[in-house]
Amino acid sequence: VVRGLRPLWVGRRMARVVQRRPDLRTPFPKGFAARLEGRRVAAVERRAKYILCRFEDGGDVLVVHLGMSGRLVHAGNGPPPGPHDHVDFALDDGGLFRFTDPRRFGLIDLLAPADFATDARFAELGPEPLADEFDAAALAAALAGRRTPIKAALLDQSTVAGLGNIYVCEALFQAGISPRRVAATVQGDRAARLVIAIKDVLARAIAAGGSSARDYVQASGELGWFQHQWAVYDREGEACPGCDCAAAAGAARRAATGRAAAGRGISRIVQSGRSTFYCKHRQR
Repeated sequence: VVRGLRPLWVGRRMARVVQRRPDLRTPFPKGFAARLEGRRVAAVERRAKYILCRFEDGGDVLVVHLGMSGRLVHAGNGPPPGPHDHVDFALDDGGLFRFTDPRRFGLIDLLAPADFATDARFAELGPEPLADEFDAAALAAALAGRRTPIKAALLDQSTVAGLGNIYVCEALFQAGISPRRVAATVQGDRAARLVIAIKDVLARAIAAGGSSARDYVQASGELGWFQHQWAVYDREGEACPGCDCAAAAGAARRAATGRAAAGRGISRIVQSGRSTFYCKHRQR
């Protein structure tokens, strides 16, 4: 979303902001629309799962979190707002961007630059997964002594910022690491393989415009396409890509149905209330 917004927002002025309700996950800040109107965008960035819009005046930063069902997309010629269209950002070149969120789990706020270091949403975040400082040594240090499963540790935003359920499942499969493995044991070569896999999965996902499993769309309104490249996520019972775990018992059924025999291929378990998809044979 940030990569889609950046060329359209940077250098443009917020000509008009329309706020249609008092809150989303949290209340809007007092005077929200008036505090944005007339300001020129200097940068559109990301920190973890937050979209950050900075302005040339150096004042409060616009902070947006999409939640589970939020969308921030170009609204074209501005069709009439629907019941779930909560905020409009109209730019000085005529561009109209609309924040839509049926479930209202999203968040829109204003935060002073100096407050990021102490704000609870940002102060404890781990390194960015695509940053150079996120390497095998950094991951191994973050996992040392952790007795939780590696899947839970990676979803903890203090370990590494911005990873979600889909991409953790995919990265663990690519690295050959079981989601049940105790986090503290992911050291040395395992940590190196996992960092490489995380960076590769994210890079491929971004190139494909993200994963549109349910609500997500790009800033243009187009669907992402990475869901067509998922190796394990949401593929319970299917044969694992590049793996022979179902080669014997599942050969006949796979030939007939495209799915592996029961108990073979991709498995689904629930960890901390989230679905985990993995291969028992390949991931150790």
